[in-house]
Amino acid sequence: MSVNPGHEQVMGPLAQLATACGVATSYVDQAGQLTNVSAEAVVAVLGALGHDATTEDGIFLCLEEVRLRDWRRMLPPIVIGRAGEDRRLWVHVPHGAPAHVWVELENGSVRDLEQLNYWVDPVEVDGVLMGEASFAVPADLPLGWHEVFAESGTRRAQAPLAMTPKTLDPAAITGPRQWGFMTQLYATRSHSSWGLGDLRDCSTLAQWSATEYGAGFVLINPLHSAAPVSPMEQSPYLPVTRRFVNPIYLHVEDVPEINRLGWLQGSRLRRLAREMESINLSDALLDRDAVWAAKRKALRWIFDAGLETDRATDFASYLDREGQDLRDFATWCAIADDHGSDIGTWPMDLRDSRNEAVDEFRLANEDEVAFHSWLQWQLDQQLVGMQAAARDSGMAIGVMHDLAVGVHPGGADAWSLREVLAQGVSVGCPPDMYNQLGQDWSQPPWRPDALADAGFAPYRNMLRALLRSSGGLRIDHVLGLFRMWWIPRGAKPYEGTYVRFDHDAMLGILCLEVHRAGAIVVGEDLGTVEPWVADELASRGILGTSILWFEPERDPTHWRPEVLASVTVHDLPPTAGYLRDEHVRIRSELNILEDPVEVVAAGARHEREVWAKVLREQGWLAVDADLATDAGLDAMAVALHRAVAASGARLIGIGLSDVVGDRRAQNQPGTYREYPNWCVPMTDAKGKTMPLEDIMADSAAVNLFVRAIRD
Repeated sequence: MSVNPGHEQVMGPLAQLATACGVATSYVDQAGQLTNVSAEAVVAVLGALGHDATTEDGIFLCLEEVRLRDWRRMLPPIVIGRAGEDRRLWVHVPHGAPAHVWVELENGSVRDLEQLNYWVDPVEVDGVLMGEASFAVPADLPLGWHEVFAESGTRRAQAPLAMTPKTLDPAAITGPRQWGFMTQLYATRSHSSWGLGDLRDCSTLAQWSATEYGAGFVLINPLHSAAPVSPMEQSPYLPVTRRFVNPIYLHVEDVPEINRLGWLQGSRLRRLAREMESINLSDALLDRDAVWAAKRKALRWIFDAGLETDRATDFASYLDREGQDLRDFATWCAIADDHGSDIGTWPMDLRDSRNEAVDEFRLANEDEVAFHSWLQWQLDQQLVGMQAAARDSGMAIGVMHDLAVGVHPGGADAWSLREVLAQGVSVGCPPDMYNQLGQDWSQPPWRPDALADAGFAPYRNMLRALLRSSGGLRIDHVLGLFRMWWIPRGAKPYEGTYVRFDHDAMLGILCLEVHRAGAIVVGEDLGTVEPWVADELASRGILGTSILWFEPERDPTHWRPEVLASVTVHDLPPTAGYLRDEHVRIRSELNILEDPVEVVAAGARHEREVWAKVLREQGWLAVDADLATDAGLDAMAVALHRAVAASGARLIGIGLSDVVGDRRAQNQPGTYREYPNWCVPMTDAKGKTMPLEDIMADSAAVNLFVRAIRD
């Protein structure tokens, strides 16, 4: 391994504190070089973790605080068990004092834990000599969320115990293999859409692809909520929350209370629907603000029509189930209606979600808070119905949701979950061959210590909400469950460092919730992956990701089998565009190429020629296919899917945009407004908008790609 010092090596007490807090003082970059992290970055990141390391005295005080942190607890804030594995549970009591420890299981039964003969030297804590007793968390505890209790004299403590699966078994759900369409739902419009693809469109796509072609899943973009005000954030990967859903995806006509509208209101709604439906065939960029303005108006009319008694009871039950999380989110939305979507611009007394002023606002704006809660109830019902329709149509998996890396720094989660999100830093990635200066995603990360103190409840609740209405979950940048690149505020992306997470807890809770939902999970594990991380993901039954263009191995039979494999991904142009160097053209026109355009274009041509040679040798592409013609490149697009199908991948994804010959990229990484990211409608090769009905009617085009991955 070569060494790229970068900075002087952090040593001494500062290095000890960093190590104790999971903050890296060096890392191995994508080129395999060991790179030192600057002391400034380490100090800043430690500050975001609540440790003042700006002075030597402060460092020693923090070291002592970290050393005694767990010794001041009777029980850990959460206990993670794993099926088939005996684990040790520590209990801190005055040295020599007896302890009684037991578990109350989800089913109400109680089980005492056996004390182990395991010696740990006692430690003086605040003038009291404390001992550490050890108890066994049995390997045969039932899977689920339990409570562990400890008692010693007058002292008593309680903590959640998550008994997690040893591993997931995706084969039990998928069988040998499943395939499905991948699509950006907002761009997948039908004739009845209101300008953007919605949940009914997703249901239609799922049912059609299952019944007509035997698809096992449909993978869609994150549906996480944006702020309910203009301008609405375009990126589905920069939401205000990952816990709740964007109501822009509601299909208005499927809200049951629409039948309670009077004649006049019903007439107004139908007229509004016709106006919005008229833009579905437009080739113009997607306009979320116009769509949401119309949908919000219609949905407010329906909300104001009220609920029947049984529906009101159902709504009340939903509110009880969602609890404080929903109250906080709905309140945030109501405040955003008045003061905008960034909490940094709000009145000071409203910026703290636990301030009395927020309670007063909630009471004074009860109707608006109820409206935003009602929207989430409607989304919950349509999402559950969509998944049920997909499964009833024969899909083994159904709808697969996508989980974004993080949230907007001024959004709802940043407001209500402030205690468990690190302040003064954002996440991104260090320099690599694609981004030589690194990337800053402008999102606050989970704070590992605070998340543990909260028993991982915010993380668990987020997963549970997503899995309630899906058969699978794709996790963007799954490596973030192990470590994340933290960038201090005001620093360049390359001036950060890695912070490690309790991956055993993060993976265990993920697997438990996926298991309970009867779902599967796919991790987007592209990029530099430490070998032990890849092994850990595989051991948990978490599927990986293989993108043909990113695979160094040209023989697909040598690819990993436990993956979701596809030709392309949402951060690249559709295959038809990629084969025509759309990714080169965009970056050249935006002046974000790091090498001369001639060099990049030559590299793209070489990549295309290498793959064409492989495809011809394997008989997947006709020898006489002329790649200088559209016909030849279209044939190569199909042949590339044959290559993916030749792999042993458990899941095969086909981009719906590939089927229609779409060429424009949905997203160009490294840009914001310079390119119309996430606003491009689905079109054919000529740029003509393709509604879902036309795609379903073009059986010849669909069959080309479906047969490529099935025959």
